[in-house]
Amino acid sequence: MTDTAPLKGVCIGAGYFSPFHLEAWSRIPEVVVTALCDLDRPRAEAQARAYGVANCYSDFREMIAAEKPDFIDILSPPATHPEIVGFAARRDIPMICQKPLAPTMDACRQLVALTEAHDVPFMVHDNWRWQPWYREIKKIMDRGTIGAVSFAYFQMRMGDGWGEDAYLDRQPFFRDYARLLIYETGVHFIDTFRFLFGDIQSVYAQLYRLNPVIKGEDCGQVFFRFANGTRAIMDANRYNENESGMSLYRCDPRTTFGIMRLDGAAGHLIMDSCGDLTVKPLGRSSYRHEYDREHRGFAGDSVYNTFRHFVTNLHSGELFETNGREYLKTLEVVEACYRSAASGMPETIAGRPPADL
Repeated sequence: MTDTAPLKGVCIGAGYFSPFHLEAWSRIPEVVVTALCDLDRPRAEAQARAYGVANCYSDFREMIAAEKPDFIDILSPPATHPEIVGFAARRDIPMICQKPLAPTMDACRQLVALTEAHDVPFMVHDNWRWQPWYREIKKIMDRGTIGAVSFAYFQMRMGDGWGEDAYLDRQPFFRDYARLLIYETGVHFIDTFRFLFGDIQSVYAQLYRLNPVIKGEDCGQVFFRFANGTRAIMDANRYNENESGMSLYRCDPRTTFGIMRLDGAAGHLIMDSCGDLTVKPLGRSSYRHEYDREHRGFAGDSVYNTFRHFVTNLHSGELFETNGREYLKTLEVVEACYRSAASGMPETIAGRPPADL
């Protein structure tokens, strides 16, 4: 890629999350989004008007042929991803693709194998690791401030999954997912855990459903063991609410989606629901760790941060942090969680390469 002219991008999908994408792209001067595609053409046109996108389409093939983009941003439903990625890969067009990556693990492996066979730059859009509090926590860990981390605990309470109308106002298709909590939401935290602590060796998961109006699981606890010896627990629940938005916290409950504690050999760290960080060295007083972050866009401007990484590495040719092969490691952990929940036993992470096509 050259950097003499803005990259021409097109977006596929104009659903709930697309405004976060379009707003973030509008602040990246190296990029111009020229077109938006959705089967619901009026919905795409409304989004395009709001964010200054020139052209709209209802057929992604027609859009790609007409626009000749430098890259494609895919945020349509997971079942559409294999066809879109295959079409673009055969035309050597770089892509960034929202998670869930595909409906099944085999489809994910085949999708990644196809991008590798065509040597097409491919990044999975999982923006959780790009939330500024996690980037800062990683810096604190790398400096050794709290020593080697022995244990991490993350508690998530989404509060959008209770009642007869659960998910209808934002993402109604969640109600029909046979797998929900880990497949759609927990994958974010698994990927973030991998960013912070490295490869996961084994998991033990208990998953269950609290709201009977949905098909999939909406609650669970997962115990992780990492290759470096760290242990972690993800205590996740889409049904119950957290305290954010009440007097205890001043921020939106969807800022961090939960709270985290890390215990280390030299102290501990706590992240609250606002992304504020408190460090407590052993034998010393705790202190507030100040750092720069944006409270705009989605979850600390993490969509913008994700796109900055994509554009920077697209120009440089360096691997994306969440390139296809790397993200398959996260998805292998997702599958292990479901196997563990079904068997009632811990599951070891095997780690398999993409399938050859």
